[in-house]
Amino acid sequence: MSERETGRARLDEIAPALLARPDVAIGRMFGSDGVSVRGKLFAFVANSGSLVVKLPEARIDELELDNMVMRGRPMREWAVVPFDDGVDRWREVAGEAHDFVDSITP
Repeated sequence: MSERETGRARLDEIAPALLARPDVAIGRMFGSDGVSVRGKLFAFVANSGSLVVKLPEARIDELELDNMVMRGRPMREWAVVPFDDGVDRWREVAGEAHDFVDSITP
């Protein structure tokens, strides 16, 4: 199994609780399946198998996460949660990402 497939299996493990929230669905971004609220993705699995989430810049720093880098440029509100951080950390941070994107999405 590839790293991405391993990460996707973990996302499948935490997704049911997220999908139980209003307006949450599975979507695609950056060529990967992820979880969205009203069409705006808030969490997806990177090729590395890590979870990538959308959070406020300050919160990314507080959680001591690295920014996702795309084409050599750090993405300001996208953070990487390593696979090795474990399923509970993924669940917690994905929940925060949902709350953030839900709050900024009409």
